[in-house]
Amino acid sequence: MLVSPHVGCKLTSSTGEVAVTNEIAHSPEPQFPPAPTCGQAFEGFQRPIDPRHLGGPMGVDEEHITRTPLDLTKKLRVIGMVGLVEVPAAPLPGLGFSVSHQKVELDLNLAQRRLSGRTEITIIPDSTDLKTIRLNCRQCQILRPSINGKPVTSWEYSDPYKESTLPWRAGVHQYHLLQQRIENQLKVRPEPELVVNIPKSIRIGELDPFAPDTQSPLVVKTAEGNRGIPNDAIIIDLTQNTKAAIEQVVRFTPIIFRVEFTIEDIRDGLHFVGWEEGDLRYPHAYTQNSSPSAASCLFPCLDVIDSRCTWEVSIKCARTIGDALKYTERKDAVVGNGVNGDHNEAEVEDGLSKFNNEDQAMDLVIVCSGNMTDEITDSLDPRKKTTSFICTTAVAARHIGFAIGPFEHANLAEFRELDEDEKLGQNAVPVHGFCLPGRINDLKNTCLPMAKAIDFFTLTYGSYPFSSYKICFVDEMIPDCVDTASLTMCSNRLLFPEDIIEPLDQVTRQLVHALASQWMGVNIVSKEPADTWAVVGIAYFITDMFMKKLSGNNEYRFQQKKAADRVCEADVARPSIYDTGSLTHLDSSQMEFIAIKAPLVLFILDRRLAKASGSSGLSRIISRVFLNAKVGELANSAITTPYFMKTCEKLGHAKLDTFFRQWVFEAGCPRFRVTQRFNKKKLVVEMLIQQVQGETPMDRDLEKDTFMRDVKEDMNAVYAGLGPMTIRIHEADGTPYEHIVEIKDAMTKFDIPYNTKYKRLKRSRRQKERTTGSSAIDYSADTHDDVLLYSLGDVLQSEEEIRRWRLVEWGKEDEERMSQESYEWIRMDADFEWICKMSIAMPGYMYQSQLQQDRDVVAQLESIQYMAAQREHRLVSTILVRTLVDGRYFHGVRTAAAAALSKHAKDEIDWLGLFHLEKAFQEYFCFPDSPITRSNDFSDRASYCIQKAIPEAISKVRDNSGKAPFRVRNFLFEKLRYNDNSNNEFSDCHYLAILMNGLADALASKANQDIDMLDADGLEGDDLRFFNACLEEIDRYRRLDQWIPSYHNVLSITGLDCKRKIAKASMSLINPTEFLQYTRDGCYEELRISAFNNLMELGMVRNNSLLRWFLCVLSTDPSPYIREQMLRLFGKFLGSIAIGESTSTAHGSAQPQDGLIIEQESLTDARQANLARKQTIPGALAALKLELGENAVLKTALWEVIRSPILTIREIGELLEICSLLYTPETSMLVVLKYPRYRRFISYGKQPLPSPSSFKDRTHSYMVNFKTTSRIRTSLLPPKWIPAVKKPRTQSPTLKRQGSNSSFTSTAPAPTRTLLKPPKKPGSQGAQRQASTGAMPPPSQRSTAPLDEARPKLTLKLNLKGAGARLGGAGQPKG
Repeated sequence: MLVSPHVGCKLTSSTGEVAVTNEIAHSPEPQFPPAPTCGQAFEGFQRPIDPRHLGGPMGVDEEHITRTPLDLTKKLRVIGMVGLVEVPAAPLPGLGFSVSHQKVELDLNLAQRRLSGRTEITIIPDSTDLKTIRLNCRQCQILRPSINGKPVTSWEYSDPYKESTLPWRAGVHQYHLLQQRIENQLKVRPEPELVVNIPKSIRIGELDPFAPDTQSPLVVKTAEGNRGIPNDAIIIDLTQNTKAAIEQVVRFTPIIFRVEFTIEDIRDGLHFVGWEEGDLRYPHAYTQNSSPSAASCLFPCLDVIDSRCTWEVSIKCARTIGDALKYTERKDAVVGNGVNGDHNEAEVEDGLSKFNNEDQAMDLVIVCSGNMTDEITDSLDPRKKTTSFICTTAVAARHIGFAIGPFEHANLAEFRELDEDEKLGQNAVPVHGFCLPGRINDLKNTCLPMAKAIDFFTLTYGSYPFSSYKICFVDEMIPDCVDTASLTMCSNRLLFPEDIIEPLDQVTRQLVHALASQWMGVNIVSKEPADTWAVVGIAYFITDMFMKKLSGNNEYRFQQKKAADRVCEADVARPSIYDTGSLTHLDSSQMEFIAIKAPLVLFILDRRLAKASGSSGLSRIISRVFLNAKVGELANSAITTPYFMKTCEKLGHAKLDTFFRQWVFEAGCPRFRVTQRFNKKKLVVEMLIQQVQGETPMDRDLEKDTFMRDVKEDMNAVYAGLGPMTIRIHEADGTPYEHIVEIKDAMTKFDIPYNTKYKRLKRSRRQKERTTGSSAIDYSADTHDDVLLYSLGDVLQSEEEIRRWRLVEWGKEDEERMSQESYEWIRMDADFEWICKMSIAMPGYMYQSQLQQDRDVVAQLESIQYMAAQREHRLVSTILVRTLVDGRYFHGVRTAAAAALSKHAKDEIDWLGLFHLEKAFQEYFCFPDSPITRSNDFSDRASYCIQKAIPEAISKVRDNSGKAPFRVRNFLFEKLRYNDNSNNEFSDCHYLAILMNGLADALASKANQDIDMLDADGLEGDDLRFFNACLEEIDRYRRLDQWIPSYHNVLSITGLDCKRKIAKASMSLINPTEFLQYTRDGCYEELRISAFNNLMELGMVRNNSLLRWFLCVLSTDPSPYIREQMLRLFGKFLGSIAIGESTSTAHGSAQPQDGLIIEQESLTDARQANLARKQTIPGALAALKLELGENAVLKTALWEVIRSPILTIREIGELLEICSLLYTPETSMLVVLKYPRYRRFISYGKQPLPSPSSFKDRTHSYMVNFKTTSRIRTSLLPPKWIPAVKKPRTQSPTLKRQGSNSSFTSTAPAPTRTLLKPPKKPGSQGAQRQASTGAMPPPSQRSTAPLDEARPKLTLKLNLKGAGARLGGAGQPKG
């Protein structure tokens, strides 16, 4: 007997029977099963399983199995969290049933991209009245469905991909007809495509709720599969044996639905890379789980997020790369030639020509969700193998994914620290990494912190919901990461080697978030789309908690402050994050907005809870949510916003209705204006806080990057603060006093008592010299109050340094005013409890005090932001440069100071800010008294950030006319030309990219009068030769990247961006071939996207030829990532035209400046139209339709894209939405008739073709050939006159067709009845008589009416019972 280590049930297995008894584990704490070592864990990937354990018709025939040396252990232990015996979720609305378990068997032909398989679905009815089973299924061919083993005779299946084209010749104006055909599949919850009627012989009855079988149908099925195996024991985790689980017991008889299916043309759900001829990448395939309906594109299932069940997946494929290609080539050769021989082998060699023997021998590894149970070699075909997996935790169908390829394996648990390994012991989770050959070192470098992250989550928030974690890197993925059960598939774009520094923080956060999504996103999902914010927010919150531990508190708070600023800028005229969850299907930017704001909302909630209740804040609440999902208290592991609110209030001991209403259910961020005044009589600080977000003008110009999102929100009818705020006053003695005020109204007045009885300490130069001169100062001592005032930024204090750096100090008047102040500075929202913009009316020296004395990086950054917004001043530049060169500041604050110095580089103060930037760079990174830079050394990351920030700040310096001074251009040019990275262990590609971009920005800057730089006479000798030298230097690095590729072709991408900036500023001629050469297939995908983006930015896509090429790539490129990015660029292109940017760029320079007289009325109308175009969606759409609506090339090319056979349903839907913006729908159908062709008779026998008169003799028969010529008849010929012949009525001769060569046999001559009749003239008796007798008038009596008038009245008759001589229908036949 084996007992589950969790609170649950005790199961005993004897002679195939299972007894279930409730029993609580005696251990006070959860005990976990012994975790295998890293080697044992990976050995489990090849462990076979007895075929009888597969159970039922889904099992593999025992005769066709070859066992591996590792034999099956008699005792099979299946330990899961909840999943294996989890009762089904509540039935979905309108379906009447739920799914408790599903088996899937797939047989993949990788090279030919074909799939076949079968699935078995265990369905739990909701009532006895269940008549139909409705499932999601796309692009499949359904074969042999059955229910409980009985064939299904009545079922309907509608493949949306067959409905994705109109069955007639249509155009863009019929887009709405196609939209109606696929609209059900474009919904958030697509309509089921497969409807199966349950046979009447299937009876659904009620079950005894107290019977053991009803508690866990999967336990019974597993026991049945193991009957006859002696001494077998099964351990099943029954932690869901709670009130919620008991309420969901099976009440009705489960039914088993089985179906087989095949997919001949896989368009969605599974992506193949490297299998095409000429593709030199390692071949592999993987599921596209980023699409909401990806699972139903591979097998029938209930593909909705709230349908969760346990899974068994078996995948059959070739054993090696060579086997995959040889199998396909040989099969095709037999079918094509019908024989086996040397010719077959030759074709196999041709198919494998791009792989050497070593590559062909690479094993194809299958990485799948769940735990691997066995790997079986097929005895009938040793080149194939079947790998089986089981997922014992109930997950949705979209969270089942797999990848197949020659992956290399890395045990990432080796990077687990020794102390953490000892702390976790047997509970340590195995972590595996998979990548394509040759990138194993990049994988280890990229995923270095993953083991540390999973240990942090496990110890802080609860046990991992699966038994192991796998991460696999593949090519051409649309998103960077896709989350499935126990498996994260990532794009190879995230991998970076050890010598690359730039993507370290961003990629690490992405990977850690993918791991956090295993808890919140896979194991726990949102119940409704509006609850998406909670899932996304919690996942990112715990991610940031780990990043705080990894990078430190300063980095954490600095990133939170930057995120809060981005939210304040973006959260304008947008719905709340609660409502945005229902709009994520419209545009990917909706999810990006939630990913930024939702974790910030939880961050400030954590701050308020920690302050209010003194508890551990939000971490305890998140742990409780994870625990409730594990024990079954969270129904179906689906979280809702009310449930999360209730849990926060219960554990946080606070009412949070106001908080959630303001930050979750309402939109926008508050903007505060704070004024303060010290009242000496009352010894209080009088403060006034005003909310001024209502005063902010809401009219904003549309942007091309967000144009499509704005349009979709407008089409879907989608259209802020209260709470406590902490105010910290640093009084004259340096002591901070905190006061908490409640913001209740738009204007809040209050008095804050003052505590210090003496004035502010004076700052004399003598004190500063004494402070800096002291060498043995204890900065933490309480006795050095004067030192505390100057703990940061007190550098460059000597007379020599002040002279060399051209620094200035406060004047006597300022020092006198400073000495009269009663406090040092006031800090609003000191605990970072608001996402807001704050404007405080404080003197500049108080901001300096805050910058130098406050140790919080958020306070320091706020001071830098204030100084950057001020007018240029020598004193501000002095403060900023001291911040820049003081290494004790956080590097983010120093880089912000460098960026702010560019705002104080103006001619009015003798370019002091520019001098300080140049001086700082020369001091730290150049040889003494020389502008030549030393060899790069990026070993100190803070120094590397400063070395990048200074040139970037210098590139933004402009004179009063808006043009970069020659000093700026020359500085950047020299640093780019003399860059030396020979002694640096790290790559300098990103540093060079900053220099190249900065130089291009400086060269592209122009004076406000639009004077062309090439013709302008520079103030400091800038000429055409220098300009060409700069262009040549930029192009040199671009060419160098072709021979020595940089990381992700950064230098080539930057070189193209530089050319675009300079060309867009009318500095040089535009050569499209410089960009087009990088748009071809075979270039790095990011480089291709950059080339297309630059063409679009330059307005070249308005050229019809380039527009056709743009849309051709969109419709034919096999990479889904390229198509996705091209679709975004197309929307950006439409946005630039809609708001008039492309028009102004293309035609702005051609407008005359002098001698132009404009009527006032016309000017007003033009301005109103232009304003409406730039600020309103209707105005922009009207302008867009006006400019592109009649473009015939776009109409044809766009409809060809929609009809592309490789696009997915989602991509087609996106293009149809674009059609709705450009064209007016027309409910019409174009009927196309082929022109008639002339026909003639050819003699078919030895006898010549007789004349028409000989047909009177009915005793002879003739064989003739009736043939259509290539000559097209475009108009009716005038009929020839044939005299009428009277004949008695006799039996008509017959005309018989012989064979398939259009031969006819005439048994008798045909009557001389006319085939064509002339039009009747009204009132003409002669014409009536001729028509009645059937005679044709002589040519002299024919009507002279035009043929066009007669054509509609002519009647063409063909009498097949008459003479074969007149079958041509026009005149005499041709022999």
